[in-house]
Amino acid sequence: MKTFHLLDLHKFREAEPHAEPLHVDEHGRVLLFALRPGQSVKEHAAPHSPVNILVLKGHGLFAGQDKHEVSCGPNTLLVIDPGEPHTIRAQDEDLLFLAILHGAPKA
Repeated sequence: MKTFHLLDLHKFREAEPHAEPLHVDEHGRVLLFALRPGQSVKEHAAPHSPVNILVLKGHGLFAGQDKHEVSCGPNTLLVIDPGEPHTIRAQDEDLLFLAILHGAPKA
């Protein structure tokens, strides 16, 4: 068993969002994202896995395929379908969230 103290592990980059891989194997990935206010994750998709996002700290604007942004804060779970394009943008505070995916390319 592995344990992670999530709020102690984040790292920020001033120029762009940071994604810290906490766990990666052939079964899945867990990534800890850290965004400064105004930073964003450009539109992308995970073609072979749902993306389960758990917001830990801060508020962000999350948009799926319909491009409609929804403000989400701590303790919110978002489920994005495999292949669904999505974007993420931090609002006026630091944003921390977990992204959990099935499988891992070349783990």
